[in-house]
Amino acid sequence: MGKAVAFLVALIAGVIAVGWVVSSLIGPVLFYLIVGALAVGGGYYLYSKAKKGLAPGTRTQRRIEAAQKTYRMRNR
Repeated sequence: MGKAVAFLVALIAGVIAVGWVVSSLIGPVLFYLIVGALAVGGGYYLYSKAKKGLAPGTRTQRRIEAAQKTYRMRNR
């Protein structure tokens, strides 16, 4: 447990340090544009993965439909 916390703290400190160095090298405006683009791209990636996971015919979608059918039959 202690190693995991230490690793997490080191990882966060590393990200902050690298972000500070890159920001000072390329300028704050360009840095925030790049970070914003990465955030939007990551959000789109996660959205597309979630959407694909719930597509018709997938195991997750069939489970959701079965649960809905069971709920409707139980609450007539």
